Amino acid sequence: MTTAEALTRLRYKLFPDHLVGEVLAKRWIDNAIPFTTMVLAVAILAFINPTLLTANGLIDLGQQGAEFGLIVIALAIVMLSGGIDLSVGAIYALAILGTLTCLNVLGLSFPATLLVVLAIGGTCGMINGFLIGYLRLRAFLTTLVMLVIYRSIFELWWPLVSSQIVMGSSDSKIWDFLSYETLLGLPPSMWVFAFIALALHVMLSRMRPGWHIQAVGGQRRSSYNAGINVRRTLFLTYILSGLLCAVAGLLFAARIGSAGSDTGVGMEIAALTAVVLGGNSLGGGRGSVPKALMGVVIFLVLSNSMIQLAVPGPTAALILSSVLILAVFVDVRWLKHRDKLLSKIYVAPTFFKLPKAPETDEGSSSVWAVNNRLHNVELIGLGEIEGPEDPLIDWDDNVYAGNRQGEIIKFHAPDHKTWEVYAHIGGHPLGMQFDRHGNLVCCVSGMGLYMVTPDREVVKLTDETNRSRFSIVDDTRMRLADDLDIAADGRIFFSEATVRYNHVDWPLDSLELRGNGRLICYDPRTKTTRTVLKRLMFPNGVCVMPDQESLLFAETWGCRISRFWFDGPKKGQVERVIENLPGLPDNINRASDGNYWTTLVGMRSPAMDLASTMPGFRRRMTRRMGPANWMMPNINVGCAVKFNIKGEILDVLWDKVGTNHPMVCSVKEHKGYLYLGGISNNRIGKWKIPGADPEWTGPGDYWGAKPC
Repeated sequence: MTTAEALTRLRYKLFPDHLVGEVLAKRWIDNAIPFTTMVLAVAILAFINPTLLTANGLIDLGQQGAEFGLIVIALAIVMLSGGIDLSVGAIYALAILGTLTCLNVLGLSFPATLLVVLAIGGTCGMINGFLIGYLRLRAFLTTLVMLVIYRSIFELWWPLVSSQIVMGSSDSKIWDFLSYETLLGLPPSMWVFAFIALALHVMLSRMRPGWHIQAVGGQRRSSYNAGINVRRTLFLTYILSGLLCAVAGLLFAARIGSAGSDTGVGMEIAALTAVVLGGNSLGGGRGSVPKALMGVVIFLVLSNSMIQLAVPGPTAALILSSVLILAVFVDVRWLKHRDKLLSKIYVAPTFFKLPKAPETDEGSSSVWAVNNRLHNVELIGLGEIEGPEDPLIDWDDNVYAGNRQGEIIKFHAPDHKTWEVYAHIGGHPLGMQFDRHGNLVCCVSGMGLYMVTPDREVVKLTDETNRSRFSIVDDTRMRLADDLDIAADGRIFFSEATVRYNHVDWPLDSLELRGNGRLICYDPRTKTTRTVLKRLMFPNGVCVMPDQESLLFAETWGCRISRFWFDGPKKGQVERVIENLPGLPDNINRASDGNYWTTLVGMRSPAMDLASTMPGFRRRMTRRMGPANWMMPNINVGCAVKFNIKGEILDVLWDKVGTNHPMVCSVKEHKGYLYLGGISNNRIGKWKIPGADPEWTGPGDYWGAKPC
């Protein structure tokens, strides 16, 4: 290795560029701007106004935040669903007036008052939700009109009870506790707010109603097509908003004990400012409770500081309005440019160098010399199947293969002319194997590891594994599980090609050459999943060896096949079996003579090998050119290869013309025949192996006789 290459390798080892893209891809990165703004606002205003962070100042801020925060969360949830509620201030005022009327005028108990106030807020929200959700009126105009109506009701109601509210009082102990007492040194309103905020955060981020709200706000038509009741979701969202405003009004009445004719005036603008300051999107589908809370802190710190600094009212209003405009501008610009920036920097190539590829020219003395031995392959299911990546043959000679439409197709023996849908999985089935009980276990692109029982019941085995300790990417969820094999004790070892890309954009992994793949083990006895080997270069083939202590795996971009010991004295060790293949290896399976079959799904090229040593070139290519013009691996030419555990190449089978199988992902031997699959093919190949054991079967070699 030259000095320049050594320095390049060191540079990409010490400065992993992909971390920047991974950070920007995280959902919580949206919180970075409001969080930074909050920290700066508190720091600057605390320096200007030293009383801001005193004990009394913080408690006062917390009490205001409990009431104002509920209104902000209410508005944030409505905006998350793609709507807006300009009537929150008026509903809040009605709730305050209703609370004081029930307690000070009518003398009702606190539980009865609570029910009345919640009924007021819920009814207002129900009206808004019915008009917007079911009658499909415009949210902005509808809630603006309802603001006027609710405000008018307040102004008609207020003069009738104002003097009685001032003169009356309540003897409820619960009300006195809310008004004057503390719990662990904090006002009860803060505990109520904390409980509600935590519950709503869990609901929005971890539960189905929250997912529905975000889906409706992000893509209303797609949500409808996915089976979500959009109208009901919007209806319930506005009811929830009204209930939160009602609770906020009750807490305000407990703290202040009175109301004025201007109560709640301008609250909708203040809440909207806080929502946007926290980073919640005006367009819907993007927001959270933590963002709303950050907006509350920023707004209250700013507004309280201006009051304590004696800033005139008109000037304060001008400042807050300017802050709102600035927040909207930042939100729009960030939303517009974030994905554009991410698309330019997420693909982060690194240095990788392969030796010169072996010769493959036809007529050469190389063991890899191109031949045409696959020209007479028998075709199964021509035009009747798409993407049979890894054909599987059972004890009775039936052939199974995954279909791009998310199905497993069964071709009936002996001639394989008729077929049926054996099971519907929902994703593209890739690697498949039978276990000792006759269950068909398969890797499903984008979904994880699944099993189809002999009764054709589809069972999810696992779609998560343990998270890497220092990984920024959440690698617990499986993006691209692609091949598997099963040990004698039932453990399932399978490969995940990449943790950074999914089944749509997996070719981008070839531009990084970083080692984003891993081997995973699922143990059905304990139903646990764990990663056993990481940082592999697109692992795409797994074959458990007869010793039941080790397995073979292929690394497609690394052009190599290795042996990994998962048990025994050498547990955890990796040994290279074949290095510097002339193409890109894929699935590995046992042969009847004790050796192994693999495939080359595509061939290396001098240009791609050279580009692998030039990460800067590949980075510029992804940033300056459209994806259609990017240099990608050649996966349109391949072959079947037999090798032994010493790494010696025993046989190579080509389809020189590429008519029958332009690419080969997997070959499985069964009763003297080789069955070929390819993820880009619309057929399964069947080729007779000269001199092969006509009785040998894969399931029989693994498990013996067919299970009853």
